[in-house]
Amino acid sequence: MAMAELSTPKTTSPFLNSSSRLRLSSKLHLSNHFRHLLLPPLHTTTPNSKISCSVSQNSQAPVAVQENGLEEETRSWKKLINIAVSGAAGMISNHLLFKLASGEVFGPDQPIALKLLGSERSIQALEGVAMELEDSLFPLLREVDIGTDPNEVFQDVEWAILIGAKPRGPGMERADLLDINGQIFAEQGKALNKAASPNVKVLVVGNPCNTNALICLKNAPNIPAKNFHALTRLDENRAKCQLALKAGVFYDKVSNMTIWGNHSTTQVPDFLNARINGLPVKEVITDHKWLEEGFTESVQKRGGLLIQKWGRSSAASTAVSIVDAIKSLVTPTPEGDWFSTGVYTDGNPYGIEEGLVFSMPCRSKGDGDYELVKDVEIDDYLRQRIAKSEAELLAEKRCVAHLTGEGIAYCDLGPVDTMLPGEV
Repeated sequence: MAMAELSTPKTTSPFLNSSSRLRLSSKLHLSNHFRHLLLPPLHTTTPNSKISCSVSQNSQAPVAVQENGLEEETRSWKKLINIAVSGAAGMISNHLLFKLASGEVFGPDQPIALKLLGSERSIQALEGVAMELEDSLFPLLREVDIGTDPNEVFQDVEWAILIGAKPRGPGMERADLLDINGQIFAEQGKALNKAASPNVKVLVVGNPCNTNALICLKNAPNIPAKNFHALTRLDENRAKCQLALKAGVFYDKVSNMTIWGNHSTTQVPDFLNARINGLPVKEVITDHKWLEEGFTESVQKRGGLLIQKWGRSSAASTAVSIVDAIKSLVTPTPEGDWFSTGVYTDGNPYGIEEGLVFSMPCRSKGDGDYELVKDVEIDDYLRQRIAKSEAELLAEKRCVAHLTGEGIAYCDLGPVDTMLPGEV
């Protein structure tokens, strides 16, 4: 399409070399609510290559165009990766997207393209998100697309961060929430199966995230089930914080922290295998009554307490935990340590029922893959609590059987509300 030049003063941008110039231009792009930030292909640019941004539908905001070549630095960059984020106009994404674009997650030499999925109601907000990303001039951010059709947004993505989900309304039963959000993740699983890279890594954040991840993977049979994760890293971070505060040490002294099970009040923060300064937690914190009662409760109620204090949910710390979860997969795990993530239980060494997405201890070589940790101790106390979370996930699985291709749904979740405070 034709490029409409605007008579604006020339200026410079941090991501261009000193001899490059930036001029403002606008371009109308009509493709299902898509907006693109287009930069020249890495390693193949010509001296007169351009960078352009297109604005979808009726938007006519001025955007940047680059003349001349790339900086020498970009020649050593890795191959561009495509990252999809759903719920991209929400508060969690508002914190997360700029971390992704800055290089904090995948590294300072990893260019990325962001594919942002929203709804018809959020499309204008997505336009604003894309504009802010453009205005931030992140050198590593090579492309921004927005859309409402997951079949288009997920095209060729190598990472999918699925945040968007319906919040639980007043009086809504957990079974109803499972069904409503389950339909969203069934659709997105099918879209990933159809359009994404065959080895795409999927991180499910929208709650109930364990069962949503199970629904998603069951609807994506061409993608390895091992590639699906449910976010329990915020629970792990909160557990490390509570142990550090109790022991009077800094957070980085706490290691080997596992969150077992469901992202709910049945989750099991594991103090048996955790360490502080390399020592077993029970040797450092001798108040074992607090470990068995107060510790778990403090982790579970942290989100609710935050809302009481601040009036907002934990969007920022959730975004940080997403960053931590991804970095744990793309960075080698420190020797002897591990991290928590909700993954498929088939073949697990702990005796946990197969066919669930269950948070367990994992290690990674930094290649995006992981292996389950075998050298963990499970005593009777820990096993009883793991079994409780396992039973809850089995009940949730029965409740969404119609979405996983496993027959007629039957809900027997019981009268106890296990949603974490602050996530209703």
